[in-house]
Amino acid sequence: MKKINQLNVFSAFASRNYTLYFFGRAVSQFGTWMQRTAVIWVVYSITHSPFLIGVTIFAEQFPSFLFSIPGGVAADRYNRYTIIKICQVSSMIQAVLLALLVITGHTVVWEILVLSVFLGIINAFDIPARQSMLHDVVSNPDHLPNAVALTTATASLAQLLGPALSGIVLSAFGAGVCFLLNAASFGGVILSIMLMKLPVYIPKTVRKKVVAEFAEGLAYVKNTPSIGLVVVMTAAISLLVLPYNTVLPVFAKIIFKGGASTFGYINSFIGIGAVSGTIFLASRKPGGNLKRILFLSAILLGVGLICFSQIKFFPLAMVFAAVAGFGAMGQYTASNIMVQSGSDPAMRGRAIGILLMAIFGMSPLGSLITGAVSERFGAPATVLGQGIIALIIALVFIRFLFRREKVVSAQQ
Repeated sequence: MKKINQLNVFSAFASRNYTLYFFGRAVSQFGTWMQRTAVIWVVYSITHSPFLIGVTIFAEQFPSFLFSIPGGVAADRYNRYTIIKICQVSSMIQAVLLALLVITGHTVVWEILVLSVFLGIINAFDIPARQSMLHDVVSNPDHLPNAVALTTATASLAQLLGPALSGIVLSAFGAGVCFLLNAASFGGVILSIMLMKLPVYIPKTVRKKVVAEFAEGLAYVKNTPSIGLVVVMTAAISLLVLPYNTVLPVFAKIIFKGGASTFGYINSFIGIGAVSGTIFLASRKPGGNLKRILFLSAILLGVGLICFSQIKFFPLAMVFAAVAGFGAMGQYTASNIMVQSGSDPAMRGRAIGILLMAIFGMSPLGSLITGAVSERFGAPATVLGQGIIALIIALVFIRFLFRREKVVSAQQ
């Protein structure tokens, strides 16, 4: 274990609690990506409408935006471990209900949308609690950036393998089995928390109103440019670029003349790039310039999308899908590390909640826009435009990203 921990890329595994957290979350992420892939494919199979795919993504993500204020405050106020366990059980119930709808043959779009809204509300409380908990499970504060990158890598690896596995299961057994496997995967997080050696939780006695606490966090982010500008850039990318995944079923079925397995392959190659991006960030030495990584990620995201949108030869298109995946995950991981490492401990849950608002508030709106634009101009033209916008955003923020500032210690 010592030899592994001496490597930068695995330094966070020196913490037993983090190791349990990592593997429990990894199992859950695999199930989550299987379900997401299956839900999108079921909706597209029923409606053949890119716009309704956007509506489905909107239904899951926008509630996370609406409830991110109480979610972020709850992560600072209450026992994060209890919040996470409640959220995992609720997510398990949601997945089982989806499976029952499909298996019994009563699947209609409005029912899927209602359950997607339910899951979005759960995620609004689950994600800030999980992200904030990293500081509790990592024993060495110097390992925090590595822990954030490795945690994001679990999502990247799941994005790589989950859709491909989902495509196989969809073809062989149907969407209902995908949903049941996801339901079972939530047990991984619950088990990992039960095995952790955690300090006794001491309830906080001094509390302000939820709105007042959120306003305090918003003022903090606004008055801390190193965090605030990262949030603004993330919001722009989330609204105008990252919803390209809305039209991936169209590429799978119309452009590349494939089916569910083709859709899974596209997602998997994007995942290959995402895994590469997170491994790159996890292996970087402490003190590396994350701002320049944000800039490079935006450029790679733009170039990847532009080329993917115009190439009809499937193997070559997958190369640029991987490039886009690298850029997209680099954006998310770098911004997450910067917000977590640079935030005051008392404000961390709210700062993360505001970052999630930028993602979950803008992404679903972007999915609606992407779906509508795609129906009018076609999927290739839409993704081409998103790639160009990514390059423009990188240039707009270039002064901030290349400005020299003092490095903020993760111990603060």
